[in-house]
Amino acid sequence: MDPQITHRDLAAFADDKVNLKKPEVDRQRAQVNGLRDRIETKIAATPGFGLVKALHAGSVAKGTALSKTKDRDLALYVRAELAPSDRPGLVNWMRDRIVEANPNLGPDQIVAQTHCVTVNFRGTGLDVDVVPVLYEGDPDDVGYLVNKKTGDLVKTSTRQHLDFIRGRKDDHPNLAQLIRFTKWWVRQQRKRDGDFKCKSFMLELIWAHLADRGEVLDDYVDALEAFFTFLVVGGLDEQIAFTDFHKASDLPERGTSPIQVLDPANFESNVADEYEPHHRKELEDAAQEALDAITTARFEPTKGRAVALWQIVLGPAFTAAA
Repeated sequence: MDPQITHRDLAAFADDKVNLKKPEVDRQRAQVNGLRDRIETKIAATPGFGLVKALHAGSVAKGTALSKTKDRDLALYVRAELAPSDRPGLVNWMRDRIVEANPNLGPDQIVAQTHCVTVNFRGTGLDVDVVPVLYEGDPDDVGYLVNKKTGDLVKTSTRQHLDFIRGRKDDHPNLAQLIRFTKWWVRQQRKRDGDFKCKSFMLELIWAHLADRGEVLDDYVDALEAFFTFLVVGGLDEQIAFTDFHKASDLPERGTSPIQVLDPANFESNVADEYEPHHRKELEDAAQEALDAITTARFEPTKGRAVALWQIVLGPAFTAAA
């Protein structure tokens, strides 16, 4: 018996509900490009301005954003020697630079937050979170983020993150869509439990790990089943790491963290360093529920019941393709 729900059904649902539509992507990109270009024009015209460059970052830049996404990310590289060393001072200082570079925007549209500056575009509802990256002149746009909890500096590279995901998308054309499906799944989990933890970046890296180890990603149903199986059978016991930018010999030991997924740009940074054992258990339990629904739906003889099972995974909006 052929399954009632197939790759075609998931593709139709993604196009209808999950994915950020291209016209919206283009509109948002144009607004962010305008903001970035004004900042870089000011940098070029003002010696000693204190800023270096602005780079697109986040899920929209990676092509993994979900529908109804009204937030964009811009990494603003700051000359470390010219910026305040304390976090509140750094964010307020950066806000002043952004205001100066964007006289077309009202000062109330450029607001200093705890860890970033948010620029709001009136009329469209788009918010751009401008995140400071302290830059000391390293190649490959390597700089330092300020850890939100500890205030420690964390080495990273916006450009390496983009190159990492884009390279794997080139090799695996379905990868971005599969990331979006699981981000959508996480969104459904958080509607039930606001404390459910599963970072988008961690999802991207788990999918990249599955791709690198040869998992077949051609069929959405098979690939999602493989993803949830990986979580359920103890895949998070292992260290997840990549050697795109650093040698394998530089990898640390697995350690005792419940989950260890290393930033490809910095082996010292565990993307899941804030996850406690109960967070991992909640993630694995949710994956088990999703896996049970997918495997049961494969053998369900009625379309309606198969749809109901997939709604456990993708939420009540899921329907079969017409």
